[in-house]
Amino acid sequence: MMINTTTRATQRRRTEVPIWQKELLTLEEAAEYTGLGLQKLRDISNDEHCDFVLWNASKRMFKRRKLETYLDAAYSI
Repeated sequence: MMINTTTRATQRRRTEVPIWQKELLTLEEAAEYTGLGLQKLRDISNDEHCDFVLWNASKRMFKRRKLETYLDAAYSI
């Protein structure tokens, strides 16, 4: 099996950024970062007054710092 050299070069250039350094998190990353379930994150981010979610078309991105602040202030979820 031969791998295209362009694909191999692209894989070498791609670097992983740790979740704790990202400004925006996907739903899956936010779940991994916070320990909350996917459905719970969907539920709390569907509120129109939620200030820690950024919508890119139908994709929700979580503002990591604001999400941390929200969770720090929360008594229960």
